[in-house]
Amino acid sequence: MSVPADVADGVEVPTGAAMASASLAVAQELTRLGFGPGDRVVLKAENSAAYVYTLLALAHLDASLVVLDHRQTDEETRTVVEQCRVRWLIGDAPDDPLSAGPGAPRFLALDTLVAASGPPADAAGAALDFSRWRRRTDALVAWSTGSTGKAKGIVKPGGGFLTNLERTLAHMGYRDSDTFLPLLPFSHQYGLSLIFLAQLSGASLLISPFHRVDLAIRAGAAHGATIVDATPSTYRSLLNLARRNPGLLEGLEGVRLWCTGGAPLDQGLAERFRSVVGAPVLDGYGSTELGNVSFATPDRPKGCGQVLEGIDVRLAPGRDDGAAPGSPAPETGHSAEFGHIWVRSPDALAGYLEPDGSVREQTGEWYETGDFGYLSDEGDLYVIGRSQAVHRMGHLLYPEALAAKASRCGRQVVVVPVDDDRWGSRLIFVVADPERGGPKAWRELICSLLPSYEQPNHVVVLPELPLNRNGKTDTGQLRNLLREEHPALWGGAQNGAGR
Repeated sequence: MSVPADVADGVEVPTGAAMASASLAVAQELTRLGFGPGDRVVLKAENSAAYVYTLLALAHLDASLVVLDHRQTDEETRTVVEQCRVRWLIGDAPDDPLSAGPGAPRFLALDTLVAASGPPADAAGAALDFSRWRRRTDALVAWSTGSTGKAKGIVKPGGGFLTNLERTLAHMGYRDSDTFLPLLPFSHQYGLSLIFLAQLSGASLLISPFHRVDLAIRAGAAHGATIVDATPSTYRSLLNLARRNPGLLEGLEGVRLWCTGGAPLDQGLAERFRSVVGAPVLDGYGSTELGNVSFATPDRPKGCGQVLEGIDVRLAPGRDDGAAPGSPAPETGHSAEFGHIWVRSPDALAGYLEPDGSVREQTGEWYETGDFGYLSDEGDLYVIGRSQAVHRMGHLLYPEALAAKASRCGRQVVVVPVDDDRWGSRLIFVVADPERGGPKAWRELICSLLPSYEQPNHVVVLPELPLNRNGKTDTGQLRNLLREEHPALWGGAQNGAGR
């Protein structure tokens, strides 16, 4: 197959039309191999043009599509295959990574599948058709990162998934002249959405080695990227690279939207980005269960912006913290409608996958996100983080809200609470400083930003924070690291700075 893409320096940039044509060719090959509507298939591979074409082909064929991170182990994959009752497995490996046996899925190597695809029967009028997939209840089965517990299989209807992206397209104003540069894995909600958004808008999709930010951003400059999406941690890496190589950001004047999501954007990073790049980084909010909920835009670059048309957000007290709407917003201290975020959306999940492969339906109009934040007077949504409160010195505190305030020190900060009989909770403030500044200096600066009851018991400085597969801070790994390198922090209640 002749790949319809501009290939240079290991980067592929298919246009919307080229994506459709190549995807239809893959769909023809899958049909020839016996793939049928409703077949459940696992797609597990790294970012590539072949991944994009195969993903779109499967939606065109009305598949029940299970997307997995390519870094998951064979054992994890086997568990998913059995739970989802998968008939097909498409992956990067040249051979079947799972042992063959009764009921085992048929394996297809991704590159071999795409290479075997011929031109579509009617290349001139090539158009993908998602109408059948739109009606499918189990169109997409995605897996949560497990950041709040064991990973869950989230079942999404095709109609909800696609309608949510159509709302997003209208809100963000994507154009067929745009070139998307996702610095994200395609196997998660954020990256997956961008593939379909590029196709739905007719835009080009720049497929780059996203894990090498320096190479990817140079490719963006060379190929005229206009929309960049990345997690806050990736933007932090980009700014660190640009500090050492001032020419790295040259040629990116055509980028009109620098977007982020997947984790809270702290104010220090936002201010640093604007000062270096000369443009705001636009935050957004959503989840695998709900899809996209709100986005900041160039004309409203505040918080996570306005909620998408047709979706409702309300703020409510938590189950056990007593916080009430109208109480001070913890990030700013000013009065706002603050509380736990609930969302009502017609685009929400159908339910969760049970161990036996059945679907436990989501009930109720409103979905409790597990996040908390507030709405500004202008209606912009601000998301502080996960709603996991701790009690300390008679105060109810949210570690992620404290981290957001402390990040005004100019570095990323994570707050790790530790149970303590005297304090209620002791607070370890972890500062990500590549230059390894002293904890005493960082402690003094952080304390100047916080009232006494919010100040750290301990400050630990690390060159960087551990990340999970989705680019979020891996709090479990961070706790283990602190236990190993600073075991004294888990005993006693002394106030001080780590090393």
